Amino acid sequence: MTYGQYARGYSLSLVEPYLLDYRVALGLDFFQRQQLANNFISYGTKTIGFSPRLGFGLREDLSLQLRYSIYQQEIQLPGNLANCNNNPANGLLAFNPSPAFIAANGIPDPTGTGLGCYSDGEASLPVRKELQAGKTLTSAVGYTLNYNTLDNNKNPTDGLIVDFKQDFAGVGGDVTYLKSAVDAKYYTPLVADIVGLIHVQGGILNSVGSDIRMLDHFQMGPNLVRGFAPNGIGPRDLNPFGTNDALGGTKYWGASAELQMPFWFLPKEVGLKGSVYADAGSLYDYKGPTSWTATNEINVAGCVPSTRNPVSAGTCTGLVFDNGNVVRTSVGVGLIWASPFGPLRFDYAVPLTKGPNDRVQQFKFGGGTSF
Repeated sequence: MTYGQYARGYSLSLVEPYLLDYRVALGLDFFQRQQLANNFISYGTKTIGFSPRLGFGLREDLSLQLRYSIYQQEIQLPGNLANCNNNPANGLLAFNPSPAFIAANGIPDPTGTGLGCYSDGEASLPVRKELQAGKTLTSAVGYTLNYNTLDNNKNPTDGLIVDFKQDFAGVGGDVTYLKSAVDAKYYTPLVADIVGLIHVQGGILNSVGSDIRMLDHFQMGPNLVRGFAPNGIGPRDLNPFGTNDALGGTKYWGASAELQMPFWFLPKEVGLKGSVYADAGSLYDYKGPTSWTATNEINVAGCVPSTRNPVSAGTCTGLVFDNGNVVRTSVGVGLIWASPFGPLRFDYAVPLTKGPNDRVQQFKFGGGTSF
């Protein structure tokens, strides 16, 4: 169960490890999640669903999981962030043009501020389009291959663990895509109880017969490169009058090198370790919607994008964005505690390279366990 300032929800997992006395594990996951608008995203999301799964031990070091997932998702957004409309014939919204539409057509500004519908803020076009679509149902099948030679799953010092997973959405429902991801960690003992860790990861999202929703894109931050905020890296809306939402990407990669070492002046039973690390990675290639015919937010050839310095409306009425294809790097230190409540970790990281529109967050605290 989760209850915080911006994240709330619960999940319930039931597992039968030996189905019908075979080495087959049957699991059922039920979940409900609510992410509220915060400093990192302008909108909230509400998700509810369940996922049955089957796990097979193919060898001592190799396992396969098959799963089916079905969940309903919707966006929640304040009305003042979703009232842009350049189309007088739109029966759902009042005519409230954007600054670019006002500039391109020489029409009076109904707000009298020169900012049109952005006078009270405005969410990014893909966010508002998702809001208008209402509740969407995702029905997906997938699998995970896991290769594991770790000496200890809770406190590894030697071995390799690799997860490769794919999910295909489109078995009914409203959404279609093929999502693939790989995550690999290699631990090796060095000297004086110091453990080296190499972590690599990557993923790709492919469209299958229809456009990809913004919500189905990968969203990355400290889970890829520490030192950045949640949703802090990757493609981002450049509209200087709006909320500059992170759009996500269809491709990502990451690599990390880390040294973990105990505090030799403390008893091992305390379970405290320190770490130093360097991260690198990138998230890029947004392929979601950039125009919306219902509100007449459509970019035409030769339109002038909005600019930040000086702030000007431009003439592009659709989405203008930074595609985020920049290598982010950081270095940092961490504190790891094998607490009675599960593993806890505190990190302080300093970005060395970043994109011009990335968001930085140097401190990070995380942890958790299952029971």
